[in-house]
Amino acid sequence: MTLRSALAGNEYIIKDIATDDEELNSFLFSLGCYSGETVTVVSHLRGGCIVSLKDGRYNIDNQLAEAIVV
Repeated sequence: MTLRSALAGNEYIIKDIATDDEELNSFLFSLGCYSGETVTVVSHLRGGCIVSLKDGRYNIDNQLAEAIVV
């Protein structure tokens, strides 16, 4: 399952980041988004979703949410 299809209000563990873009991978890693880390989907928006990761909340677009496997 990806973050795009995850239920709001639930906590998930990131299993994989399914992208070949090294720049995107390093950006997500700097946010704390990597395999084994917990992420909570706060809410879904039309263009993406809001997630709680580490000590921050981030707005992630649908394309990026599809790349994060939980």
